[in-house]
Amino acid sequence: MTNFTIITDSNCDISQKIVDEIDVKVIPMEYRLGDDVYNHFPDEREQSISEFYNKLREGIQSSTAQVNMMTYMENARPILKAGNDVLFLIFSSGLSGSFNSCQLAINELREEFPDRKIIAVDTLAASMGEGLLVYYAAAQRKAGKTIEETAEWVEKNRLFVAHWFTVDDLHFLHQGGRVSGASAVVGSMLSIKPVLHVDEEGCLKPVSKIRGRMKSLDTLVTKLSETIDTKLGDTVFISHGDCEDDAKYIYGKIKNKYGIKRIEINNIGPVIGSHSGPGTVALFWMGSKASR
Repeated sequence: MTNFTIITDSNCDISQKIVDEIDVKVIPMEYRLGDDVYNHFPDEREQSISEFYNKLREGIQSSTAQVNMMTYMENARPILKAGNDVLFLIFSSGLSGSFNSCQLAINELREEFPDRKIIAVDTLAASMGEGLLVYYAAAQRKAGKTIEETAEWVEKNRLFVAHWFTVDDLHFLHQGGRVSGASAVVGSMLSIKPVLHVDEEGCLKPVSKIRGRMKSLDTLVTKLSETIDTKLGDTVFISHGDCEDDAKYIYGKIKNKYGIKRIEINNIGPVIGSHSGPGTVALFWMGSKASR
């Protein structure tokens, strides 16, 4: 294995099991729930995901913050001091200013460690879409690729990561400015379940409005069947907002089909979950650019 460390953030929504398997460092993301401030670690050491979503269901407001420059520096400095190079894989710049903070941190770190290689890539991805890129980047490193080759692979392939998801409660999208208040009320009354994706600029875009929960879940599966390309990657990730049965429903629909070798299910973390709400289900795979 070549001598560099991959650092990402907990918005990648990969489990502690995957973190340990692929040997990456995850910076916890901060969120505020009512008057309390938490950090989201993959092992849920400060608050369980189920507790977080139960608080949202009770009507407690959650807010989020981007990673600041000092946090990136504090996480990278011990690694650089130990003689390792660092590859940052960062949450989409279309959804957060964290990538800009990381770039500022790198400028400072390069002055402090002029002999070390420090590279940041904007994944243009979110949740387990970001996690899927981290997973494949770790595979590149394991195969002996250099830090430059791995960064180049991520930049070349990031737009092939398909992000498709549906939400159960429109009011959370309304709070985030994604839909109007009237649309949230009417949509909820009519059981409208929007289907959204992340576009080529890493921004969240509504695509269609589906009547009924199961039809919205089936739409995600249809999108995968139309665009998946297992030559680019044969692993699929599914994330969910405390609705594991719905994630398992999708798992059952795609298991042993389309040439998929591995499927992983995990929770949507509190930072993204603050804006998507309980009941969100997302599906991620490597596919044609048309899938973005």
